Amino acid sequence: MLKKLQLKKHALTAISYMLPLVVASGLLIAIGNLTNGNVIGDYTQAYSIPDALVSLGVLGMGLLAPVIAAGIAYSIADRPGIAPGLFMGLIANSIGAGFLGGMLGGYIIGYFINWLKKNLKVPKWAEGLMPMMILPLISTLVIGLLMYFVIGVPIVAATDALTAFLVNMQGASRFVFGSIMGAMAAFDFGGPVNKTASLFADGLLLEGILEPEAVKILASMVPPFGVTLSLVFSRFLRKKIYSSREVENIKVAFPMGIAMITEGVIPIAAVDPIRVIASCSIGAAIGGGLSMMWGVGSPVPSGGMFIVPAMTNPIKFLIALAVGSLVTAVLLLVLKKEPKEQEIFLEEEEEEEDIDLSNIRLS
Repeated sequence: MLKKLQLKKHALTAISYMLPLVVASGLLIAIGNLTNGNVIGDYTQAYSIPDALVSLGVLGMGLLAPVIAAGIAYSIADRPGIAPGLFMGLIANSIGAGFLGGMLGGYIIGYFINWLKKNLKVPKWAEGLMPMMILPLISTLVIGLLMYFVIGVPIVAATDALTAFLVNMQGASRFVFGSIMGAMAAFDFGGPVNKTASLFADGLLLEGILEPEAVKILASMVPPFGVTLSLVFSRFLRKKIYSSREVENIKVAFPMGIAMITEGVIPIAAVDPIRVIASCSIGAAIGGGLSMMWGVGSPVPSGGMFIVPAMTNPIKFLIALAVGSLVTAVLLLVLKKEPKEQEIFLEEEEEEEDIDLSNIRLS
């Protein structure tokens, strides 16, 4: 049943629409904060460009719930879902249901519109009005009222409880939470588990909780940095753990990691998945735990090293990142074995084939 609903597919589609908004809004807030900007409280009074940047970013962040709801509803019900989805996100913002409320509202109204498409019969002359007026109006009316009076109540309670729990966490519990977040974000290098952790962190950012975003950013950079560091150590200690092809891949993965693109590690993990995934996940878990325990927060959800200055404590973030990367590197150095002679032979054979031009004929 759940597989048929394709919940993950619709969530990932909505996230792809939401991410540009999240990144642009976060960077506007970061630039504004770095230049001493503040949210404009009274537009009739004078305000500066940094104030405008911060205010613009805050306005953008306020659109997250409507955009995620509209994205999910659009993914489920096509164009008739966009406007009702936006309404559900606005309702979620209004009643305090936040990001979780927006997501749930998007799912419910999307499936409700699909149900209306199959079951609502109208005169032939009114069929053209279905996607433009009838479906958006009826779905918004029914699900909107449900959101206000039924569905929204437990979501608001759950959101408040989760926010209070995260805000009040101390010491070891913060480390455990950060470790779980970090391990999830690094586990599949941008895959579904990573996206789930990212979605959770982005939702908390909307509630004003910045620490999970810092963990997410750190955990996305630990795999490429840790792998690169292990290559440096292996050469220093004269212990061969990577084939020449993997070395070339690492040279690409490192600059990608600076920009928080963790997918560059996938070719290395594909060769030896258990050891690489375990090493990266453990390193990211330790780094994420330290970042969370030290209270490092990020107002920007993406950007890698370029947005570190905007974090609440850049130095501690860099220390946590270094520790996580070092742990990953040491584990890889210990766990990984020397590439098999057969693999090296195949590489050399392929290289020879690549430069063999004798078969080329000009006609």
